[in-house]
Amino acid sequence: MPTKTFGVDLVTFYHPGFWGVDTEADIQRIGRVDPDRIWATIMDALVAAGVSAMEVTFAPADVETAIRAFGSAKEFKAELARRGLRLASGFWSPDDWNAGAAALADQAAAHASFLLDAGADTIVVGLPMRETTDALPARFIDLMFAQRLADQLHYIGDATRRLGVTAAIHTEAHSVFCQPRDIDLLLSLTDPNYVWFCPDTAHITLSGGDPIAIGARHRERIAIAHWKDASGPMSKDIVIDASIHERHREYMRPLGSGTVDWAAWAQLMSSTRGSDLVLLELDACENPVAELQAAIAHLGTLGVE
Repeated sequence: MPTKTFGVDLVTFYHPGFWGVDTEADIQRIGRVDPDRIWATIMDALVAAGVSAMEVTFAPADVETAIRAFGSAKEFKAELARRGLRLASGFWSPDDWNAGAAALADQAAAHASFLLDAGADTIVVGLPMRETTDALPARFIDLMFAQRLADQLHYIGDATRRLGVTAAIHTEAHSVFCQPRDIDLLLSLTDPNYVWFCPDTAHITLSGGDPIAIGARHRERIAIAHWKDASGPMSKDIVIDASIHERHREYMRPLGSGTVDWAAWAQLMSSTRGSDLVLLELDACENPVAELQAAIAHLGTLGVE
């Protein structure tokens, strides 16, 4: 396989133990009062792990904290370059999906503009979460719902494309875009010239899907992917509330110790648009440097290097 660039989604660094604090709220506090510490610590860890690319995510390793630390996207890009790093992508999800399509497009464009100036070419879009099954009133992820969402995504994808930034939708477990049927439905309703695909191997696994099979069906849509391992599926009937993302972490595993077939995944990814980037994600890891090094070493045994 061709030589790869290894990157990481920065949620990897959101474990309190890595920062020497007790809770994730404490990490957020550091981001508010000392953004320079957030970025210096993360960049030092990336260099130590041998990772050269990254995806910014939600606070505190987000666009807003980067602006407070560096002043501008261009200064952020310059500091990354000084350390031998680059920004590959950025995760974004609107606060309110009930905003009009035009408003969502404007928000996405503003975010994508920063990413572009900082060196990235992809915005990873997080989609709405499902409601708990049997909740009242029931919300069905049916054709009408999917068509409305597809329309919003077309506006978003068009707005970012005009800037030169690809919009790729992410498969978050227990969201409206996670189960195999959800993925097939929404991708079939969106224009592939405007809306791309960001499969997350762990979240597809948590949702009862096979990331290899799903990725193969939509290979031509994959712009970027999150390489992450998981132990197996979670219940579809779990309560979906503010703690759902934390409960996902109980099922996450170091790369190579879960159920994902990494040899097959690597082979599949070698034929996609994003074939040169291996974007790892460990989801709030207490010792991220060692685990990133172990993940890269494991992939090296499969010829991914």
